[in-house]
Amino acid sequence: MDLESIPGVGEKTARALADLDDPERALRTGDVAALARAPGITRGRAARIARGAIRREHDDPGGFLATDRAREVYREVLSLCTERAVTRYGAARLETFYPSSRRSRIEEARAFVREAIQRDPDPDVLDALAGVEPLEPPGDVRVRDRCLATTDAERYAEAREAVPELPVEVVEDAQGLAELARGYATVVALDEEFAGVAVDGDVRVRPDALDDPAEIVPERALAFFARNRESLRAAAAVHRAAGLDADCDLEALEAGLERLAADGTVAGDDELDRLTAAVDDLDAAVGTAESVANDRLREAIRERDVTIEGSDLLSLVERGAGVDSLLSRELADDHAAAVEAAREHLIETLDLDAGEADLARRAFGDEPTFPVERDENAVSRLREELTAAKERRAARLKRELAADLAAQREGAQRLVRDALELDVELAVSRFARDFECTMPEFVWDAGEGVGFRIEGGRSPLLDEPLAEIDPVDYEVSGVALLSGVNSGGKTSTLDLVASVVVLAHMGFPVPAASVRLRRFDDLHYHAKTQGTLDAGAFESTVREFADLAGGGEGSLVLVDELESITEPGASAKIIAGILETLDENDATAVFVSHLAGEIRETADFPVTVDGIEAVGLVDGELEVNRSPVKDHLARSTPELIVEKLAGEADGGRSAGGEVAFYDRLLEKFE
Repeated sequence: MDLESIPGVGEKTARALADLDDPERALRTGDVAALARAPGITRGRAARIARGAIRREHDDPGGFLATDRAREVYREVLSLCTERAVTRYGAARLETFYPSSRRSRIEEARAFVREAIQRDPDPDVLDALAGVEPLEPPGDVRVRDRCLATTDAERYAEAREAVPELPVEVVEDAQGLAELARGYATVVALDEEFAGVAVDGDVRVRPDALDDPAEIVPERALAFFARNRESLRAAAAVHRAAGLDADCDLEALEAGLERLAADGTVAGDDELDRLTAAVDDLDAAVGTAESVANDRLREAIRERDVTIEGSDLLSLVERGAGVDSLLSRELADDHAAAVEAAREHLIETLDLDAGEADLARRAFGDEPTFPVERDENAVSRLREELTAAKERRAARLKRELAADLAAQREGAQRLVRDALELDVELAVSRFARDFECTMPEFVWDAGEGVGFRIEGGRSPLLDEPLAEIDPVDYEVSGVALLSGVNSGGKTSTLDLVASVVVLAHMGFPVPAASVRLRRFDDLHYHAKTQGTLDAGAFESTVREFADLAGGGEGSLVLVDELESITEPGASAKIIAGILETLDENDATAVFVSHLAGEIRETADFPVTVDGIEAVGLVDGELEVNRSPVKDHLARSTPELIVEKLAGEADGGRSAGGEVAFYDRLLEKFE
């Protein structure tokens, strides 16, 4: 795959993506987590790259969202989906969906969404998803207690590449191998010629070692699982809660993870724990044992009266004897008991086995001394024995666990990917349920003259509970003006249409009872302008519509009160001219305007005027039929107010002149 052919991917980004293990898979599946592992690429950037790959696959020129307001609507409806994702991956993955004009892309997304909306967002599944994160590489693993050895330079280079975690040494002969064995706990010789050579230390001849790296460096596999232990556990919980089929043995995986500590060592082995504690506590235990012996000996001396005849004392002094001789003569039994207590304390404290206990007993000699002191050489030998036993035990357990987990790695990777993708599906399902969405029906053949038809639509952009939003029915084919009272819902209707069209072209469900629409090439949504534009801004706005007039076929144009750009009289003429061009170009358009009557009179074709009709005023508040009425110029708010005043005057005691005044005003609205 030519990565630079992806829209938005330059030479530098292409090199970064090429460093990934399988960039084509990541791009094909929209795996933003994998893409974000490339150097210098954030999650947001990864989502944009994935969108670019999708565009290239479907030969999508982009540009469906042709105006700022159209892009705002996309961001708003997308955020309603992403905020329903549990994981950061799910939110980023949803950003790979975008409104497209290409049928192949729309149908591809719709196929995904149809499956997604069938998912049940079970609370237990959502809770389990909270712990799932994309898998992370373990980073550099370096092992210093063992090395590889070879006499061959080519074999040396091969070993360095195959097993970068271990030091690789070049030796000339068995003597060189013996020297290495004095510096490393284990030496793995790669050459057959060393078979049968007797060398002190742990030297293993393994010509096939590079074929099975997990055997000689189990830390490689264990580091991956240790780094991702919690995410793997959570992914397993997701599969159980959701009833998903897993590509690995969940029980075996969970059992292996239970035996694995966060630092990559083996946990839960009583014997290894015993040896580790013995090594760690050795010095403290020896010190305490010394205290035990000396305390007992002091107590024995304190409680006994020792009498020495003068001739005996003189004889001892002449022989150069000291307190040791006195101990030997007078307190031999007490000294032996004190030393035995020290030995038993050491053995019991460290929980030593029979062979280790023999070494531990040598830490305190039988020769009477005061104070009782350890034999440092014996303690060192005990430490070496315990350390070697611990390392042997740990190495064997690592190899066994690594062998068990290594076979699960590919399945574990899919386990997490599937859990994360489930989050994406559940976010879509939750959005569809929360907004009571349905899948829209597309009319692919533009020749059928269909624009859009929405039944029971509720704008997701309204900051109101769904139950409090009045459903809207609206249908437009060709060009239409939308009239209505202030605050009657004209802008909300445009937002509804824009939201439905954007979501439909993303392949997503839409917030309506049913929707039928054509495939549009682009969406031009012009929001209401605040205040009259100056000459430069007015010119720029007119230029935008001039560009649209050059094409326009297959476009959906939504405009909110364009008359505010200049004087009302000129606005009606300009809007009429724009509508004429859009009609000629077979565009679909809805223009919200308070000048609908004037525009209709000015246009040289029969413009459809729809109206959001106010039923009346109730307690000073408008009562409105939110669904536009076809071919109906809606009454304005001032007309309703004058009508209300006229009714009150006619039914009350108002003077005849006042009634006549209201009637005259009403005639002006006819």
